[in-house]
This record gives sequence, C-alpha cells and structure tokens, in this order.
Amino acid sequence: MARAGLTPEKVVAEAARIADQVGLDRLTLAAVAQQLGVALPSLYKHIRGLEALQRQIAVRALTELTDRLTEAALGRSGRDALCSLAHAYRAYAREHPGSYAATLRAPDAADAAHVAAGERSVRVVYAILAGYGLSDDQLVDATRGLRSALHGFVSLEMAGGFGLPQDVDRSYDRLIDVLDQAYASWPPERQIG
Repeated sequence: MARAGLTPEKVVAEAARIADQVGLDRLTLAAVAQQLGVALPSLYKHIRGLEALQRQIAVRALTELTDRLTEAALGRSGRDALCSLAHAYRAYAREHPGSYAATLRAPDAADAAHVAAGERSVRVVYAILAGYGLSDDQLVDATRGLRSALHGFVSLEMAGGFGLPQDVDRSYDRLIDVLDQAYASWPPERQIG
C-alpha cells in the first residue's frame, strides 16, 4: 500500500537526494522505495520507471540550476555576469552531483517539460552572452563552448582530476577570464564551403 501523502514530486525529490549521495548511475527504484517506506510496486503509481524518473530528476535539476543561474546573473553584465553564472554553475554541480548529472543529456523532443526546462536554461545563458554582441548563430556556438568548458572543469574537479597543489579556485577564475576574453573578441562569421 502506498504511503499516505506520497506524490510524484516527493518521489522525484527523494530520488534526486539519493542520486546526489550515490550517483545518478547508481540510482535504483528499490532504493527510492526503501527510503520512502513503500513497496517497489507502489512507486509505479507515481512514476513510469527508472528512465522516466531520471528524466523527471533532469527537469527538476534544470529548473533548480536555471533559478540559480538567473539569480546569480540578475542585474549583471559582461564578465561580472559570466563570472557569477560560472560560479553558480559550479556550486550547483558540487552540491548536487547526481542531479547535475541528470542535466547533461539533451531532452527528448517528445518530453515537453524537459524541453521547456532546457530552453529556459539556454535563454539565461543567451541573455548573458548576447551582452558580448554575439549574433543568434554565434550564441549557439558560444553557449556550447561555455557549457563544455564549465562542465569539463567541474567534472575533472569532482573526479579528483586536479592533483597539482596550486589553487583550483584560481584556475577556475582564469578559465572564466579566458572565456570572457574569447567572447569579447569573438571572430566574425566565416563562410564555409
């Protein structure tokens, strides 16, 4: 029998908490059911399976991350906005590693909630990068570059990939400086072909 008051939102929140502790790849429905004090079949009243649960965690995480990015960049522009966004991104990934991992996969076009959460996140980044005078087409490339750089750094850091004794925070700030300079001097469109 399902526990009174159990909702899809509570299931997703508990699953995200577990994913943050053990990793998204180690999340199981059995662990979620156990933590919620229900039998595994009872979860299916609230979710359609592990893959669907992971997509719901992604929507939740993208919403949380976007809220943080928005708050960090609000009222800022240029390097200041970029720096605030980058630090908010890193903080979220460190605080919620399992949820963060769920944000990495592009949404399935048929999943309207996931698509909407992803588009909202991209709009925040576009708003910041547009301040560098980039065109719409350039914003796509710049956003992909920013996400790749920040994700690469954060992933290496979380995996223990920075063994040298120098300050990792300083290195992250230098990365932001490099990105700021790159966006400020973005090359004009090249004709291909």
